[in-house]
Amino acid sequence: MKVFKEEQSFRQTWLIVVLIIASIVPVAMMIKKYLKEDANLSTQEFLITIGVIVLSVSLIFFFKLTTRIDEKGIHYQFFPLHFSIKSIPWNTISKAYVRNYQPITEFGGWGLRGGFFFNKGKEKAVNVSGDIGIQLILKDGRKLLIGTQLKEEAKRVLKTYSLKIN
Repeated sequence: MKVFKEEQSFRQTWLIVVLIIASIVPVAMMIKKYLKEDANLSTQEFLITIGVIVLSVSLIFFFKLTTRIDEKGIHYQFFPLHFSIKSIPWNTISKAYVRNYQPITEFGGWGLRGGFFFNKGKEKAVNVSGDIGIQLILKDGRKLLIGTQLKEEAKRVLKTYSLKIN
């Protein structure tokens, strides 16, 4: 029995740089407002506002994509948007394979994607980084792409369970 496990988080350098740059303006505005001679902003209000800005920006680092492939099926969770693990049994999958994709043009970026502006059809993606994913085509016609950084390991495990897909 082979098992594939992977955990991914938003830790890209470019993302951290963008978030820091995006935080500078509101923090600088708050500091400027607080330091004014005639400021009507208390120290408590100032600290709470700065705390809310920092918390808002750092929230993205709490997101975690967990993927597991085993004899029962394919399981994934995108915490904190999914509080429980989503399971897709093998008998509901018509095709499963690893593929390269274009995150921005196909899904509008990374995260829990699809169904609103991009890919209004039955195709969804859950991804954190990169351009490699486990593509699932379900028997009911829906499609799900789960991002992975472990291309070869995912291919090997999917091949192991290929007989379970009818």
